[in-house]
Amino acid sequence: MIEPVVDLEWVRAAGARIVLADVRWYLDGRSGRAAYEAGHLPGAVFVDLDRWLAGPASPAEGRHPLPDPAVFAEGMAALGIGDDDIVIGYDDAGGVVAARLVWMLRATGHDAALLDGGLSVYGGELTRDEPRRPRAVFATRPWPAERLAGIDAVTDLSAVVLDARDPARFRGEVEPVDPRPGHIPGARNLPCRDNLSADGRFLPVAELRQRFSAAGAGADTISYCGSGVTACHNLLALEHAGLGPGRLYPGSWSQYCGDPRRPVATGD
Repeated sequence: MIEPVVDLEWVRAAGARIVLADVRWYLDGRSGRAAYEAGHLPGAVFVDLDRWLAGPASPAEGRHPLPDPAVFAEGMAALGIGDDDIVIGYDDAGGVVAARLVWMLRATGHDAALLDGGLSVYGGELTRDEPRRPRAVFATRPWPAERLAGIDAVTDLSAVVLDARDPARFRGEVEPVDPRPGHIPGARNLPCRDNLSADGRFLPVAELRQRFSAAGAGADTISYCGSGVTACHNLLALEHAGLGPGRLYPGSWSQYCGDPRRPVATGD
Protein backbone atom coordinates (compact mmCIF):
# COMPACT_ATOMS: atom_id res chain seq x y z
CA MET A 1 0.00 0.00 0.00
CA ILE A 2 1.19 3.51 -0.80
CA GLU A 3 2.09 6.07 1.83
CA PRO A 4 -0.91 7.90 3.33
CA VAL A 5 0.39 11.31 2.21
CA VAL A 6 1.91 12.06 -1.22
CA ASP A 7 3.04 15.23 -2.96
CA LEU A 8 2.06 16.61 -6.34
CA GLU A 9 5.23 15.34 -8.01
CA TRP A 10 4.38 11.79 -6.89
CA VAL A 11 0.89 12.16 -8.35
CA ARG A 12 2.18 13.41 -11.69
CA ALA A 13 4.65 10.54 -11.93
CA ALA A 14 2.11 7.85 -11.02
CA GLY A 15 0.22 8.03 -14.30
CA ALA A 16 -3.08 6.67 -15.49
CA ARG A 17 -4.12 4.66 -12.42
CA ILE A 18 -4.57 7.83 -10.38
CA VAL A 19 -8.06 9.14 -9.67
CA LEU A 20 -8.17 12.59 -8.10
CA ALA A 21 -11.03 13.02 -5.63
CA ASP A 22 -12.27 16.44 -4.50
CA VAL A 23 -13.84 16.02 -1.05
CA ARG A 24 -14.66 19.57 -0.07
CA TRP A 25 -17.26 19.95 2.68
CA TYR A 26 -17.91 22.75 5.16
CA LEU A 27 -19.16 22.67 8.73
CA ASP A 28 -20.80 26.08 8.26
CA GLY A 29 -23.16 24.72 5.62
CA ARG A 30 -21.47 26.00 2.47
CA SER A 31 -21.76 23.65 -0.48
CA GLY A 32 -18.73 21.54 -1.30
CA ARG A 33 -20.34 20.70 -4.62
CA ALA A 34 -20.65 24.40 -5.50
CA ALA A 35 -16.99 24.93 -4.62
CA TYR A 36 -16.05 22.02 -6.89
CA GLU A 37 -18.13 23.39 -9.75
CA ALA A 38 -16.48 26.80 -9.38
CA GLY A 39 -13.07 25.24 -10.01
CA HIS A 40 -11.23 21.99 -9.27
CA LEU A 41 -8.14 20.07 -10.27
CA PRO A 42 -8.29 18.77 -13.85
CA GLY A 43 -9.71 15.26 -13.95
CA ALA A 44 -10.96 15.28 -10.36
CA VAL A 45 -14.30 13.75 -9.45
CA PHE A 46 -16.41 15.19 -6.66
CA VAL A 47 -17.08 12.88 -3.71
CA ASP A 48 -20.13 13.95 -1.70
CA LEU A 49 -19.31 13.31 1.96
CA ASP A 50 -22.93 13.27 3.13
CA ARG A 51 -24.08 10.96 0.33
CA TRP A 52 -21.29 8.42 0.02
CA LEU A 53 -19.03 8.72 3.07
CA ALA A 54 -21.61 8.81 5.87
CA GLY A 55 -24.79 7.06 6.89
CA PRO A 56 -27.99 8.75 8.11
CA ALA A 57 -27.40 11.07 11.07
CA SER A 58 -29.13 10.37 14.37
CA PRO A 59 -28.56 11.09 18.07
CA ALA A 60 -27.86 7.40 18.58
CA GLU A 61 -25.22 7.13 15.84
CA GLY A 62 -23.89 10.69 15.49
CA ARG A 63 -23.78 13.19 12.64
CA HIS A 64 -21.57 11.19 10.25
CA PRO A 65 -21.66 7.48 11.09
CA LEU A 66 -19.93 5.20 8.62
CA PRO A 67 -22.24 4.31 5.73
CA ASP A 68 -23.34 0.82 4.92
CA PRO A 69 -20.42 -0.74 3.00
CA ALA A 70 -22.71 -1.32 0.02
CA VAL A 71 -23.52 2.41 -0.14
CA PHE A 72 -19.83 3.29 -0.11
CA ALA A 73 -19.11 0.73 -2.82
CA GLU A 74 -21.96 2.04 -4.98
CA GLY A 75 -20.68 5.60 -4.63
CA MET A 76 -17.17 4.68 -5.67
CA ALA A 77 -18.36 2.54 -8.58
CA ALA A 78 -20.72 5.27 -9.82
CA LEU A 79 -17.88 7.81 -9.75
CA GLY A 80 -15.69 5.52 -11.82
CA ILE A 81 -13.37 4.52 -8.96
CA GLY A 82 -12.43 0.86 -9.20
CA ASP A 83 -10.73 -1.62 -6.89
CA ASP A 84 -7.43 -1.26 -8.76
CA ASP A 85 -7.34 2.54 -8.89
CA ILE A 86 -5.13 4.71 -6.72
CA VAL A 87 -7.24 7.48 -5.22
CA ILE A 88 -5.68 10.78 -4.22
CA GLY A 89 -8.01 12.85 -2.08
CA TYR A 90 -7.81 16.58 -1.56
CA ASP A 91 -9.77 19.53 -0.24
CA ASP A 92 -9.03 23.19 0.52
CA ALA A 93 -8.35 22.65 4.24
CA GLY A 94 -5.11 20.70 4.36
CA GLY A 95 -6.90 17.37 3.93
CA VAL A 96 -8.89 17.42 7.17
CA VAL A 97 -12.08 16.52 5.25
CA ALA A 98 -10.58 14.46 2.42
CA ALA A 99 -8.95 12.31 5.10
CA ARG A 100 -12.34 10.64 5.64
CA LEU A 101 -12.37 9.21 2.10
CA VAL A 102 -8.71 8.24 2.22
CA TRP A 103 -9.09 6.52 5.59
CA MET A 104 -12.17 4.59 4.41
CA LEU A 105 -10.36 3.38 1.32
CA ARG A 106 -7.19 2.40 3.13
CA ALA A 107 -9.12 0.67 5.92
CA THR A 108 -10.76 -1.54 3.31
CA GLY A 109 -7.50 -2.41 1.57
CA HIS A 110 -7.45 0.14 -1.27
CA ASP A 111 -4.54 2.30 -2.34
CA ALA A 112 -5.34 5.89 -1.39
CA ALA A 113 -3.51 8.93 -0.07
CA LEU A 114 -3.96 12.59 0.73
CA LEU A 115 -2.48 15.16 -1.61
CA ASP A 116 -0.11 17.03 0.65
CA GLY A 117 -1.19 20.67 0.72
CA GLY A 118 -4.40 19.97 -1.16
CA LEU A 119 -5.85 22.44 -3.62
CA SER A 120 -3.39 25.18 -2.67
CA VAL A 121 -0.31 23.35 -4.01
CA TYR A 122 -1.55 22.87 -7.57
CA GLY A 123 -0.51 26.24 -8.94
CA GLY A 124 -2.06 25.65 -12.36
CA GLU A 125 -5.38 26.67 -13.82
CA LEU A 126 -8.43 25.05 -12.26
CA THR A 127 -11.22 23.68 -14.42
CA ARG A 128 -15.00 23.58 -14.27
CA ASP A 129 -15.17 20.54 -16.53
CA GLU A 130 -16.47 17.44 -14.78
CA PRO A 131 -14.97 14.15 -15.98
CA ARG A 132 -17.36 11.45 -17.15
CA ARG A 133 -15.67 8.30 -15.98
CA PRO A 134 -17.30 4.98 -16.87
CA ARG A 135 -18.81 2.99 -14.06
CA ALA A 136 -16.18 0.87 -12.33
CA VAL A 137 -16.09 -2.35 -10.37
CA PHE A 138 -15.70 -1.67 -6.65
CA ALA A 139 -16.29 -4.62 -4.33
CA THR A 140 -18.31 -4.26 -1.14
CA ARG A 141 -16.08 -4.90 1.85
CA PRO A 142 -17.08 -4.72 5.53
CA TRP A 143 -15.57 -2.13 7.82
CA PRO A 144 -12.73 -3.92 9.62
CA ALA A 145 -13.50 -4.26 13.32
CA GLU A 146 -9.84 -3.91 14.27
CA ARG A 147 -9.76 -0.37 12.83
CA LEU A 148 -12.81 0.82 14.79
CA ALA A 149 -13.57 1.73 18.40
CA GLY A 150 -16.91 2.08 20.14
CA ILE A 151 -18.09 3.93 23.23
CA ASP A 152 -16.83 1.23 25.59
CA ALA A 153 -13.32 1.60 24.18
CA VAL A 154 -13.17 5.40 24.42
CA THR A 155 -14.38 5.38 28.00
CA ASP A 156 -11.70 2.89 29.04
CA LEU A 157 -9.25 5.12 30.89
CA SER A 158 -6.37 2.82 29.94
CA ALA A 159 -6.81 3.74 26.26
CA VAL A 160 -5.01 6.62 24.52
CA VAL A 161 -7.88 8.66 23.14
CA LEU A 162 -7.13 11.71 21.01
CA ASP A 163 -9.62 14.48 20.28
CA ALA A 164 -8.90 16.10 16.90
CA ARG A 165 -11.09 19.18 17.42
CA ASP A 166 -9.88 22.72 17.98
CA PRO A 167 -8.88 23.51 21.58
CA ALA A 168 -11.86 25.78 22.31
CA ARG A 169 -14.31 23.01 21.44
CA PHE A 170 -12.29 20.45 23.40
CA ARG A 171 -12.35 22.68 26.49
CA GLY A 172 -16.08 23.25 26.11
CA GLU A 173 -15.81 26.99 25.58
CA VAL A 174 -17.77 26.82 22.32
CA GLU A 175 -19.91 24.18 20.66
CA PRO A 176 -21.35 25.19 17.28
CA VAL A 177 -23.23 22.02 16.31
CA ASP A 178 -23.55 19.39 19.04
CA PRO A 179 -25.96 19.40 22.02
CA ARG A 180 -23.33 19.52 24.81
CA PRO A 181 -19.89 21.17 24.98
CA GLY A 182 -16.76 19.50 26.32
CA HIS A 183 -14.89 16.28 25.67
CA ILE A 184 -14.74 12.61 26.62
CA PRO A 185 -13.16 12.28 30.08
CA GLY A 186 -9.55 11.15 29.79
CA ALA A 187 -9.17 12.24 26.16
CA ARG A 188 -6.18 14.32 25.10
CA ASN A 189 -6.53 17.22 22.69
CA LEU A 190 -4.41 16.90 19.54
CA PRO A 191 -5.99 19.28 17.01
CA CYS A 192 -5.71 17.83 13.52
CA ARG A 193 -4.95 21.21 11.95
CA ASP A 194 -1.75 21.31 13.99
CA ASN A 195 -0.49 18.40 11.88
CA LEU A 196 0.10 21.03 9.21
CA SER A 197 2.64 23.76 8.72
CA ALA A 198 1.72 27.31 7.78
CA ASP A 199 1.63 26.46 4.06
CA GLY A 200 -0.95 23.72 4.58
CA ARG A 201 1.44 20.82 4.08
CA PHE A 202 2.10 18.14 6.67
CA LEU A 203 4.83 18.72 9.22
CA PRO A 204 8.02 16.74 8.65
CA VAL A 205 7.69 13.11 9.74
CA ALA A 206 10.07 13.55 12.67
CA GLU A 207 7.97 16.43 14.02
CA LEU A 208 4.76 14.46 13.60
CA ARG A 209 6.29 11.51 15.41
CA GLN A 210 7.35 13.74 18.29
CA ARG A 211 3.91 15.39 18.43
CA PHE A 212 2.06 12.08 18.66
CA SER A 213 4.58 10.40 20.92
CA ALA A 214 4.34 13.29 23.38
CA ALA A 215 0.60 12.58 23.60
CA GLY A 216 1.28 8.91 24.31
CA ALA A 217 0.03 7.80 20.90
CA GLY A 218 0.90 4.46 19.37
CA ALA A 219 -0.56 1.64 17.33
CA ASP A 220 -3.69 1.31 19.50
CA THR A 221 -4.51 5.00 19.61
CA ILE A 222 -8.19 5.93 19.23
CA SER A 223 -9.07 9.11 17.36
CA TYR A 224 -12.32 11.06 17.49
CA CYS A 225 -13.57 14.54 16.61
CA GLY A 226 -17.02 16.07 16.27
CA SER A 227 -18.47 13.46 13.92
CA GLY A 228 -15.68 11.12 12.81
CA VAL A 229 -14.43 13.11 9.81
CA THR A 230 -11.41 15.17 10.86
CA ALA A 231 -10.44 12.39 13.29
CA CYS A 232 -9.27 10.53 10.19
CA HIS A 233 -6.65 13.23 9.59
CA ASN A 234 -5.01 12.37 12.90
CA LEU A 235 -5.08 8.68 12.00
CA LEU A 236 -3.41 9.29 8.63
CA ALA A 237 -0.83 11.56 10.27
CA LEU A 238 -0.20 8.88 12.89
CA GLU A 239 0.41 6.32 10.16
CA HIS A 240 2.53 8.77 8.16
CA ALA A 241 4.69 9.20 11.27
CA GLY A 242 5.24 5.44 11.44
CA LEU A 243 3.27 4.92 14.66
CA GLY A 244 0.62 2.55 13.35
CA PRO A 245 -2.89 2.92 11.92
CA GLY A 246 -4.78 3.52 15.18
CA ARG A 247 -8.55 3.20 15.45
CA LEU A 248 -11.45 5.49 14.55
CA TYR A 249 -14.37 6.18 16.88
CA PRO A 250 -16.91 6.88 14.11
CA GLY A 251 -19.71 8.27 16.29
CA SER A 252 -17.27 10.71 17.92
CA TRP A 253 -18.47 13.58 20.10
CA SER A 254 -21.80 13.91 18.28
CA GLN A 255 -22.73 10.38 19.39
CA TYR A 256 -21.11 10.46 22.82
CA CYS A 257 -22.67 13.72 24.02
CA GLY A 258 -26.11 12.77 22.73
CA ASP A 259 -26.74 10.66 25.82
CA PRO A 260 -27.12 12.98 28.86
CA ARG A 261 -26.13 10.10 31.17
CA ARG A 262 -22.57 10.09 29.87
CA PRO A 263 -20.09 12.21 31.84
CA VAL A 264 -18.51 15.18 30.11
CA ALA A 265 -15.20 16.88 30.87
CA THR A 266 -14.33 20.53 30.25
CA GLY A 267 -11.13 22.53 30.40
CA ASP A 268 -7.73 21.08 29.57
